[in-house]
Amino acid sequence: MKPGGRRPALAIIVVVLVLLAAACGAESSDGASDHPGKQKPSSGTAERGAAGGAKETTAERTMETGSGEAAELAGAKVGKREIINMFPADGKKPDPAQPLPENPPEGIEVYPSTTNRTVEGPIHYDGKPPTNGNHAPLWQNCGFYQEPIQDRHAVHSMDHGVVWITYRPRLPGQQLETLRSYGNENYIIVSPYPGQHAPVIATSWRVQLELDGANDPRLERFVNQFKISELAPLSGNRCTFGVGDPKG
Repeated sequence: MKPGGRRPALAIIVVVLVLLAAACGAESSDGASDHPGKQKPSSGTAERGAAGGAKETTAERTMETGSGEAAELAGAKVGKREIINMFPADGKKPDPAQPLPENPPEGIEVYPSTTNRTVEGPIHYDGKPPTNGNHAPLWQNCGFYQEPIQDRHAVHSMDHGVVWITYRPRLPGQQLETLRSYGNENYIIVSPYPGQHAPVIATSWRVQLELDGANDPRLERFVNQFKISELAPLSGNRCTFGVGDPKG
């Protein structure tokens, strides 16, 4: 074999080695290149970035919830299946309903409309305490109660524009006295509600607010803004001559 015949073979080997080196370099640049501008973050960094993004989204949703409460309430109307004509509880002209607030307390929940028919017998409600729905033919008299009342009577009162304040049975005495004062107002029912999640809950027709206690400043605001609400189909029909003997 001639000595010059080895040169093409060596040239081929050199080319192959150069190509392999180039291929390894490309893989390294995708993985852990020394160039700071092209460095790919480690899996841990990527996970932290994803978590940070999730937290930011949660914060944005919280902000949207705060501003969305008023927007959701502004879009609420009396449902098409809700009855709006009824003879007032005491036979007098209904009290004028007040418009929905533009700045409701933070944390309210607005529920969809259903029906407000009067039905006989027990009624199942998904919410505890319920916010709206069918109810008993007779409403609950307004006032402060020391014993639980029946949902179906309280729901009828809320249909008249009443705010129903419920509290845990073991609420401290000082807070009970605060709630007792609300029971002296028109269109307010206060009663214990065993098993409820929050210490105090304020409910009007289709709107509910869980509270940390009787001294939560949002309670008074809720009462003032949602008593005799125009969202209640029979708002202004009062809550006298019904059932119950409140103890003020």
